[in-house]
Amino acid sequence: MIVLRRRGKTFHADLMNGKLHVVRGSLGTRNQEAARRMLHRLEIAISEGTQSRIWLELKDVLPRPTYSRFADFIGVQERRPPRWKDLLGSFTSFMEQQLSLGKLQESTVNHYKQTIREFEIFLDRHAIDSLEEISKPLVESFKIWRLNRIVKRKHSRGGAGLVLDAAILHRVFAFAVENEMIAKNPVRLEGRPGANPMRGAEPFTAEEISKLRRYAGADLLAFLLLRWTGLRGSDAVAMSWCEIHFEEKEIERVTQKRKKKVILPIHRELLSALRIEYQHRSPAPYDCVLLNPLTRKPLSRPRLYERILALGRRAGVLNAHPHRFRDTLAVDMLLRGATPYDVAKMLGDTIETVEDHYTPFVPELRERVRHILESRIGQDRRTER
Repeated sequence: MIVLRRRGKTFHADLMNGKLHVVRGSLGTRNQEAARRMLHRLEIAISEGTQSRIWLELKDVLPRPTYSRFADFIGVQERRPPRWKDLLGSFTSFMEQQLSLGKLQESTVNHYKQTIREFEIFLDRHAIDSLEEISKPLVESFKIWRLNRIVKRKHSRGGAGLVLDAAILHRVFAFAVENEMIAKNPVRLEGRPGANPMRGAEPFTAEEISKLRRYAGADLLAFLLLRWTGLRGSDAVAMSWCEIHFEEKEIERVTQKRKKKVILPIHRELLSALRIEYQHRSPAPYDCVLLNPLTRKPLSRPRLYERILALGRRAGVLNAHPHRFRDTLAVDMLLRGATPYDVAKMLGDTIETVEDHYTPFVPELRERVRHILESRIGQDRRTER
């Protein structure tokens, strides 16, 4: 039983065992209501024992001698405040577990590691290690610092990259909250990654495709594979020869991002290039289709991105990157009369994604609708007849 007593000008807590004083100490306040609230919290902490999280609160509000007496009596161990490295170790193990269970893709893990690495550089420059020091103002400072680093890069995506960084950091600190390492998430989201209605799709024009084909050189097979399949870069570099069915003139693959099976008819231009490459290499079934022209080793996703950027520079096509071929194929199909369902099946995407990403924001599609509206056959013409 804890008794509240007034001794001198301040209130004291007195833990009694019958008539025996076991532990007592000043609560450091002259306000009776404040003293009662503090005493109530102390009673709960004692009843919950050494694992009570209330001890952390009491450590900040009780006079140090009083806290030490009660904590020592109960046997509370002094806890070291959780550090950034503690969170990083736990979250890395969590990512590895999710990766082994198939709930995270390796490309996603790589994105997380890149953002975490940048945040670590920022923390090191500010000599910050404790999670308690990572506040909302500090994270906002990181965003400004990070954006400056992003825009200095050639061919960077600017603010779009910052949106992804914020989302990744928010997930990391949400993990910290879930595991009771911190009380609140200090990261404010900057929007949903990929959700930028002002950008929409970025298909190449017919002239740009012609220039890229003309200057493709050693990258011709990569160009044609991206051009006529619309595969994401991760799927293009991972594709093996066993997924190409020459007799049926089809590519059969389960996409890495959505785990959807796609069966892609092979365009005759791509089919010819694949046959020439196959005859030249005589590859094993599980060998990768795309090789780095410089090393003749399997092409990685970052190297594919770099080579397409370089191809764009040679051809005089600004901001050429692998995903624009996906946009180009989708727009091509819609212009040729394919439905959003057809495009979704081809790309291994959802109909909603196709409608949201391609239909509203592509000038070519709006022009097609304009032609349809201005055609001679319509309700008005029928009425005239």
